[in-house]
Amino acid sequence: MEMTKESLCMPDKRLAAVCGLFCPACGLFIGTKEDPARLEEIAGRLQRPVKELECHGCRSEKQCFYCHENCKMAKCAAEKGIDFCSECTEYPCAELRVFQAELPHRIELWKSQERIKEAGYEKWYMEMIEHYTCPTCGTLNSAYDMACRKCGTTPSCRYVNLHKDKIIQQLAKR
Repeated sequence: MEMTKESLCMPDKRLAAVCGLFCPACGLFIGTKEDPARLEEIAGRLQRPVKELECHGCRSEKQCFYCHENCKMAKCAAEKGIDFCSECTEYPCAELRVFQAELPHRIELWKSQERIKEAGYEKWYMEMIEHYTCPTCGTLNSAYDMACRKCGTTPSCRYVNLHKDKIIQQLAKR
């Protein structure tokens, strides 16, 4: 199934991570859903089997190895009976601060948490589709797709336009 604005039009909490990440904008999610070559390339770079990288969303039954094994936020939220970190009295905790600062696709976690709290995850979800969608062809791109993965438009989406310098720095480390 091609991931476009139209194909993701119904908010799905399985694709809204506790920390505020938007799963459809993840390279692993895109690779699992429609781009096996992308998933194979990432698996090669990480030296992990493709099966360990397959992911259907942070709240789904099938998560990538990293989220399944290392996500402390999801476990914490489950223990506290909350849906998103911003609902916690300790928000933002030290764990979330470290997580947010590590990689460019996490730059907007605070903004996402506040928006979810203010407008609800459904409205935030729809806004995230717009944020990661190619303005030319409507394809949803990852936070690391400098050019649209379908039509080549640069930048691929509003997120990349806003954070391209930090994304380029991260891509250079690969």
